[in-house]
Amino acid sequence: MKTSADPARDYLSAVEREASALPADRRRELLADLAEHIEVTRAERPHVTIGEVLAELGDPRAIAATALAEAGDGVVGAAARSGADAPVRRGKVHPMVPLLMLTLPFLVASVFPHVPAAGFCSTLFRVIGAVLLCTSVHWSTVQKTTGVLLTAVLPTLAISVWIWSSAAPMGDTPANLANLATLALLAGTAAWLWRGRRA
Repeated sequence: MKTSADPARDYLSAVEREASALPADRRRELLADLAEHIEVTRAERPHVTIGEVLAELGDPRAIAATALAEAGDGVVGAAARSGADAPVRRGKVHPMVPLLMLTLPFLVASVFPHVPAAGFCSTLFRVIGAVLLCTSVHWSTVQKTTGVLLTAVLPTLAISVWIWSSAAPMGDTPANLANLATLALLAGTAAWLWRGRRA
């Protein structure tokens, strides 16, 4: 795929394409706001690369979908009647749901370690939480990837190594400390994702 030397221009062009169902004045306003945000961020944080600024803004499709949703059903209906193929994604699941599903099951499994179904249910709920996080419109791709790595992949690897390794210390105290550290990681990541979510 051929790209120009200006990633910001490419990004704004992508938003403009995705938001083609918006009225022209609203689309111009959206692009002006994004361009201003990029300029201000680069001026205030010169150490941040343009790629990082664009990653913080999020996927152009998500931005366009949010703008279309804010514009109301009249625009969406007009887009559908005109055959426009701009997808409209709305957050059907509250952003708290994936965060709770990634955090609380581990706590339940830690409190009831001898219940056979607790570990299985914890894993199942955390997988569902990771899927909901990845498909949500409330976070950027970088936030989603970091969230899944810290709340699902890393704890699962650590638990697997702990269970299957003979190097793991014996006794309840080391296991409880490991559980507390894992729970702190999950809670901290969930809090970070909650603060960084898009409305």
